[in-house]
Amino acid sequence: MAKTSTPAAKTPRAKALRTAAPRFPKAVAAAVRAARDKKAFDLVVLDLRKAGGFTDYFVICTGGNARQINAIADGVKETLREELGERAGHAEGVEKSEWILLDYFDFVVHVFSRDCRSFYALERLWGAAERYEFPDVE
Repeated sequence: MAKTSTPAAKTPRAKALRTAAPRFPKAVAAAVRAARDKKAFDLVVLDLRKAGGFTDYFVICTGGNARQINAIADGVKETLREELGERAGHAEGVEKSEWILLDYFDFVVHVFSRDCRSFYALERLWGAAERYEFPDVE
């Protein structure tokens, strides 16, 4: 017996597809997971593909202090290296631990202190980018 569908049956499914979480490349998803594992907060992914960016994605997050900022960056590097064989092509800011940048070419991870993130306001600079927020880990 063939299933018949009614317009009412299609509506909830279509709505669920529109509100579903985006599918990021494996490396971006792994970076997000690694940052969340280290309790990064205010985690945002900016999709720069339609915004004319020099990379496809920014993963932006905040750490509470220098030790946590380093732990988040180290966690991202370790996860991407172990799970996907990815290594950052360039890293900056490790000495000061106020803004650590990890450049993976297709995406860039930014780990900020609160003050530094507020000052540079990358989300505002890239306002044309599609923005995806992740809830803080409790």
